[in-house]
Amino acid sequence: MTADDVCRIKKAYAVVSNYTENSTGIFFGHTVNLLSDDLSAGRLNTQIGTDMQKNIRAAAVQMISSTNPDANIDTMKRLVRQAAEQGADWVLLPEYWPLMGRKDTDKLAFAEPLVGSNFSETRYARFGETRYARFGETRCARFQTALSETAAECGVVLFGGTIPLESPDAGKVMNTMLVYDRDGTQIGLYHKMHLFGFSGLGERYAEADTISAGGDVPKLTADGVPLAAGVCYDLRFPEFFRAQQPFDVLLLPAAFTYTTGKAHWELLLRARAVENQCYVIASAQGGEHESGRRTFGHSMIIDPWGEILAVLPEGEGIVISDLDAARLQSVRTRLPALKHRLL
Repeated sequence: MTADDVCRIKKAYAVVSNYTENSTGIFFGHTVNLLSDDLSAGRLNTQIGTDMQKNIRAAAVQMISSTNPDANIDTMKRLVRQAAEQGADWVLLPEYWPLMGRKDTDKLAFAEPLVGSNFSETRYARFGETRYARFGETRCARFQTALSETAAECGVVLFGGTIPLESPDAGKVMNTMLVYDRDGTQIGLYHKMHLFGFSGLGERYAEADTISAGGDVPKLTADGVPLAAGVCYDLRFPEFFRAQQPFDVLLLPAAFTYTTGKAHWELLLRARAVENQCYVIASAQGGEHESGRRTFGHSMIIDPWGEILAVLPEGEGIVISDLDAARLQSVRTRLPALKHRLL
């Protein structure tokens, strides 16, 4: 197999989740023979004749979003380009990347209709209602347009943090993560389900005042890899992610407050990685915002053993790391906790 062959198949692999010694399985659509000595040597033996260890290069973007959506779009595009220049296959954006308003109600003015992959069909996904965009309506979908165009320009799978979408509930928005393929096609979405509420230490947050809760547990894939997804406060509910099993990678855009983030952010992320024996990619807001709110940052990528592979404490930037398929398989084989579940 030539180096060109390796490049062509680099993005076409997944990890066999049900391993038995000297077994055959499906690995990103290819037949794979898994031998005990291959695993002990840290490699996978496939019928296409290559040892594939570094499977997906993933990046998490960290922002300090402002009250100016145009400036935030420019920052998003610049950071995604930076990640792509460093070889990222997947890029995750933070929650609320288009706008961190002075007031929670500011986002209502920027809510967009959900536009289908052909930019003509729109859907209130929570209720399964479909309608068709009126002529010129997509002019009001600038966040979705920016995400689609950036994914296509950079040739990455772009997990679009969250943007405000129209809600059927008056005075509220859906807080939604959209996923775009390398050609700019929308391939997935998730409306945030668990809505943050906190009161204490001079702070008060009540997302339910301005956000409608989603009603569907996400079921996402990218490049044939089964994924779990959550947004910010979802991180505190382990049963939410168990409901998405099986998956190999968990993606979490967030805007954790400094208070709660300092206490729990890393702890919860590493716990989700360990208990699900998966990679975790977490993208955060990280700094002082015009509203006076301070977000915790610490965007990071974590491996299935709970080790932090890359982290950015505060400020604008990216973290990037390779998600190693052999590492994932090794953890799940040596400690088959997922197979030992009883409930």
